[in-house]
Amino acid sequence: MSQWKTCLNTSTIKTTPLLEKIRVTAEAGFDAIELWINDIYEYIGRGGEVRDVETALQDHGLTIPCMIALRGWGEAVGQEYRIMLDEARRRMELAARFGSSFIVATPPREPCDQNQLTDRYGDLLGIGREVGVQPTFEYISFFQGAQTLDTAWQIVQDVGDSDATLIADAFHTWNSHSNPQLLCEIPGNRISHYHIDDGNPNIPQYEQTDPDRVMISDGVIDLAGEIEMLREIGYNGMISLELFNQELWQQDPMQVAKLGKERLDAILTTSTS
Repeated sequence: MSQWKTCLNTSTIKTTPLLEKIRVTAEAGFDAIELWINDIYEYIGRGGEVRDVETALQDHGLTIPCMIALRGWGEAVGQEYRIMLDEARRRMELAARFGSSFIVATPPREPCDQNQLTDRYGDLLGIGREVGVQPTFEYISFFQGAQTLDTAWQIVQDVGDSDATLIADAFHTWNSHSNPQLLCEIPGNRISHYHIDDGNPNIPQYEQTDPDRVMISDGVIDLAGEIEMLREIGYNGMISLELFNQELWQQDPMQVAKLGKERLDAILTTSTS
């Protein structure tokens, strides 16, 4: 029996309608669901109501441990930064309404001064305390603003805030020049959420982007080794399957979700034995 609960990031079945994503996630056996705020905005824009989503989550017994994402805050300049902070607050308020503990703070695509990112992440944490949700710092291997686990961990330490955390991601650690053993050195309570995904065996490491991720255990990342490191540091958050593979989007979402759950359970079971 795994010590962790499992979660489905809905990017794994991205093209499925929002309420159907919730049903599929529950019926595939996941404990929780990671929703994208843009999906909720789109659902509302088509005439839906936030309470429809709340009801579906309740009906299917799912929680939301983390929502995605806060964007544009790291690189915005002048008045644009104030606008970005206003939008960040709106997104945090929506996440808080759903009872999500965390919301992902995504770094800039282009290079950005690390001190600026640190200061601004501090601004987000301050808003989060007012709203009741914690922004968690994300690194993305093909975004130049913060590519590595090392950079994310440095910012989390430098901001000097006990609420500061990072979201760890197997793919982004492997696909960047991150220290592969750093995960062992980060206290488990400073990791908010863990994305599990796999690297494409047919594309060179460090050259992959989101669509190149493959179903876990079909790729080249030592996922069992990563899980063992999480165990060593006392991480007790969610293990969330996050893929962006367009071939999977074309398949039956229930079959994709069930396969992902089976593969995830197998990895977690293996790492406990």
